[in-house]
Amino acid sequence: MNAPGHKTWRRLHAWLALAFRVYIGGLFIYASIYKINYPAEFAETIASYQVVPYFLVNITAVVLPWIELITGTLLLAGIRPRAATAILGGLLVLFTLAIAWVLFQGVPIGCGCFHTIEDPISWKTLVRDLAWLAMTAYIFAYDRLFHLEEHFMMKLKEL
Repeated sequence: MNAPGHKTWRRLHAWLALAFRVYIGGLFIYASIYKINYPAEFAETIASYQVVPYFLVNITAVVLPWIELITGTLLLAGIRPRAATAILGGLLVLFTLAIAWVLFQGVPIGCGCFHTIEDPISWKTLVRDLAWLAMTAYIFAYDRLFHLEEHFMMKLKEL
């Protein structure tokens, strides 16, 4: 039997997940805009991390921002939000590992997350990315509100 407050907690989790969904979706859209407009600068940032093979740097600099933009938009709009959250979570895992690598190697570079000229990567940057990763996990687990796909996609029963 459900406790009286169980429904309230489920609703609170759903609303908090929605707030995180809007924040993370907007964050990735914002992060992608500069990278799309200046792919050469972003390629230099990727190369400075020294984790991507040189022959993949340019293609990564062109493709990655578009993945961020598309999945951020899908997450924000509530279209396939679990898939978008999984992709963005995977990207955040990769970004967090790259930042940890740079910290342990002692390479003094900027993050390149939003612009090419940023403060050098620090433990604060790593904690920030881990917090974003925790938000995406929360979204994946609890997001249930305002999904556009529920209004515009056909369900199997309708077919």
